[in-house]
Amino acid sequence: MHDYQRPPTLYRYGVREDLELALTQGQFILRPSNSCLTLSFSQVWDRKLFELFSSDSCLIIHNTEEFGERIHRAVQRTLPSWAGIDGAIEYGTRAALGAAFTKTAAEAQEQEWQFAWRAMQAQLSLNPVLIKIGSLENFAELRSQDTYLA
Repeated sequence: MHDYQRPPTLYRYGVREDLELALTQGQFILRPSNSCLTLSFSQVWDRKLFELFSSDSCLIIHNTEEFGERIHRAVQRTLPSWAGIDGAIEYGTRAALGAAFTKTAAEAQEQEWQFAWRAMQAQLSLNPVLIKIGSLENFAELRSQDTYLA
């Protein structure tokens, strides 16, 4: 049971080639950060973020509830002894969800929503993990920087 609301839309800025795999196959790479494996999105459509993330495209997810449930199920299958949570990053103060959800005030323009998983056993290694959740084409789209609408 979640006591928070996922944002209605999530944005993942990146290179078109990677984002096409995300759109058509639901392929994402979980990256180690703060002793967790993480996958981050932005809660905003912002031209500055294309530059910040050296991106030419943006994956826009319109059904964040279905997306979030599919992500958590896929990671549960791949990493059964890991616990997952998702929530907003807090900037400049320690987040209630802990260090993995805390960033500096200088990073606030990213307005991140993050999925994070922590190993339930200390000996599990923190290496990037590839997951696939299936096509997102029924509730997501890919836009290039050129189609930016303010």
